[in-house]
Amino acid sequence: MQYKKYTYKGLIIALTIISLWSISLYFFMNIKIDWSNPLMYVFVAIQTHLYTGLFITTHDSIHGVVAPYHPKTNRFIGILTATLFLFNPYHVLEKKHHEHHQHVNTADDPDVHQGNFFVWLFKFMLQYIKWYQLLAASITYNLLKPYFPAENLMLFWMLPSFLSTLQLFVFGTYLPHRGDHHHTTQSRSQSKNHLLAFFSCYFFGYHHEHHAFPYLPWWMLPKAKEIDFSKTQAS
Repeated sequence: MQYKKYTYKGLIIALTIISLWSISLYFFMNIKIDWSNPLMYVFVAIQTHLYTGLFITTHDSIHGVVAPYHPKTNRFIGILTATLFLFNPYHVLEKKHHEHHQHVNTADDPDVHQGNFFVWLFKFMLQYIKWYQLLAASITYNLLKPYFPAENLMLFWMLPSFLSTLQLFVFGTYLPHRGDHHHTTQSRSQSKNHLLAFFSCYFFGYHHEHHAFPYLPWWMLPKAKEIDFSKTQAS
């Protein structure tokens, strides 16, 4: 499969995700919290999904496919979305993710730690959460408190980022890489269901396809899923 280097589609999609995240966050920051209203939980789910979109955009920037025709723009978008995702350090994500692709499911893979789910999650978080990230989030929280209710900040700014991190871990790392594999990508994919794949993790449940075609942006993974990998992919 190929990805046209000079298309603007990746940048447009990235800017759309950033805009939707920003608009929804501002809206949610100004609503009155009512725990008896089911919409509160829907709003948290929406913001979590958009946070995941920020991270997937960062991921595509790392692979150079947000704006492949302009590396500086590509990197700027990646740094921006990583920062918006509760101050994730782009340079750390970039280094670790390239190591993941180069050494997938080996002792040198920073993402894969076969075994107990919670131990794996803990080791995974240690790789990426840095003290200065938590410090920046704490300072920002206190700077925003005079302008937005603390409850809204916790519910719609902080909580969705943690829920999204768990979502990314489960669908983008744990399920695709756990257990034994019998092909070079050392990963498996969820069954073909584009709607479920989009809402679960922006098609990153199609993880075998991502490792087979790492130069494809997230929105092209459904096309890659149409390719018959039955001879190489473990179930």
